[in-house]
Amino acid sequence: MNAMSDPSTKPSAVQSPPVSEMFPRLTPAQIERVAAHGRLRSIQRGDILVEVGQPSVPFFVVVTGEIQVVRQSVGMEAIITAHTHGHFTGEVTMLSGRPAIVHIRVSENGELIEMDRVRMLALVQNDAELGQIIMRAFILRRLSLIARGLSDVVLVGSTHNAGTLRVKEFLTRNGHPYAYLDLERDSDVQNLLDQFHFSIDDIPVLICRGKTVLRNPTNQQIVECLGFNETIDATQVRDLIIVGAGPSGLAAAVYGASEGLDVLVIETDAPGGQAGLSSRIENYLGFPMGVSGQDLTNRAYTQAQKFGAQTLIAKNAVRLFCDKHPYAVQINDGTRIPTRAIIIASGAQYRKPAIHNLPQFEGAGVYYAATFMESQLCTGEQVIVVGGGNSAGQAAVFLADTTQQVHMLVRSGSLAESMSRYLIRRIEEHPRITLHYHTELTALAGREHLEGVSWRNNQSGETETHPLRHIFVMAGADPSSAWLEGCLVRDSKGFIKTGMDIPEEELKAARWPLTRRPFILETSLPGVFAVGDVRHSSIKRVASAVGEGSIAIAFVHQTLHA
Repeated sequence: MNAMSDPSTKPSAVQSPPVSEMFPRLTPAQIERVAAHGRLRSIQRGDILVEVGQPSVPFFVVVTGEIQVVRQSVGMEAIITAHTHGHFTGEVTMLSGRPAIVHIRVSENGELIEMDRVRMLALVQNDAELGQIIMRAFILRRLSLIARGLSDVVLVGSTHNAGTLRVKEFLTRNGHPYAYLDLERDSDVQNLLDQFHFSIDDIPVLICRGKTVLRNPTNQQIVECLGFNETIDATQVRDLIIVGAGPSGLAAAVYGASEGLDVLVIETDAPGGQAGLSSRIENYLGFPMGVSGQDLTNRAYTQAQKFGAQTLIAKNAVRLFCDKHPYAVQINDGTRIPTRAIIIASGAQYRKPAIHNLPQFEGAGVYYAATFMESQLCTGEQVIVVGGGNSAGQAAVFLADTTQQVHMLVRSGSLAESMSRYLIRRIEEHPRITLHYHTELTALAGREHLEGVSWRNNQSGETETHPLRHIFVMAGADPSSAWLEGCLVRDSKGFIKTGMDIPEEELKAARWPLTRRPFILETSLPGVFAVGDVRHSSIKRVASAVGEGSIAIAFVHQTLHA
């Protein structure tokens, strides 16, 4: 089993939580409260309670007897844990309703309390004590599965392959555990090559539930194989659709779902947005030691699931139908999802340098995130960070801990306008960070992997060439708003105007139908709001994005009840 895990993909700081918190034993009084929401069921040795890939997984509490949680993958079996009196089953998968990633069977005769997912969510939401116990156990169990590589998925790839990095990032950011086999390091690879009839040229290869083999899969193919979206009905009219699961979208999902709205989130890639790619956020309220963007947004995503918000993963919003009510959001498979209100939190994408062969090196020397995963690819080397904002600064400081030297290329002559002062001081004082002001990337060289770069001083015109192999691009951003063409008032750069930022003449031209002006964060279309980086004049901070998401919900209620 150890050969199936990859320590390089998980932070070394991860420690095993106390067993009493990961597998708590409920008291008799707590078991009685659970029993009021479920049904008592007799079990016999050998009974199968849950199969890998099974949808609609029940929640079980053991009254008597014993059940075993088993991992089955590629002809291998391992007992993860055994539950006895007072123990309960489940982990974070239960919150979203995704298919089971483990096998559960009865090992000793006895009795269980069984309840479906809907009743379990109601219990978690309404019983504070049990909710805290169950949620903490669910989160710790999922973290343990990720750290140990225990899953229904095996990824075969190479650290030198861009597709491998993409699949790793997609699974990691979606919180799905996976076992990893590296072509250059693991002896088990040849056995899998023979068993599943694929070759080295097919990598990355994803073996899903020990049966389905996906060769260099798209994110959408991964989602379909793992059943991320299976339980979501895309035809029902929603109270609220949120487009984008960055900090602003997740905040809106938490507040909206917790206040009783039927919320659906549509996310192109994985929850977290640009903030989820930040190595460390140190100025967010309540985290004096800092928090990684992935940790922060993973917690928010779990919180939204707890309150019943659903998320469509790897789906793009491609069009807004705004000519009648309810509105409808069309996604990239052609489905139109009707909704009474919309919050647009689609964010912005890092602007790519205008270099013709840059796409050739994406994932193979050019990266748009600086997390633990990417840092392992360039340990001890010199790297480049392109950009002068907070994201670039956080990346530079983070990478400086493990690399030989970090070169920051800043197009302007100062960091003061776009970066927090604490980051500027840290960068200026760090011996392994070199600032290059008035500097732009101009050329890339290499074959399968980046091998060299050139940059130019935009004042002197002087050009330098260096044999550097890793670039982290975090410069500027373009709004993800093209799909809204013809529906909303936007500025010259595509950012969505809201509230008082919409002039009277533009509001009139948009045929605003109400006597009142748009609410704060409301667009030129009643009941449609914009929050976070996609909004004109937004403050590019995680805290303000979270605030906008929560504030928008108050106005959503007003429009729904008007």
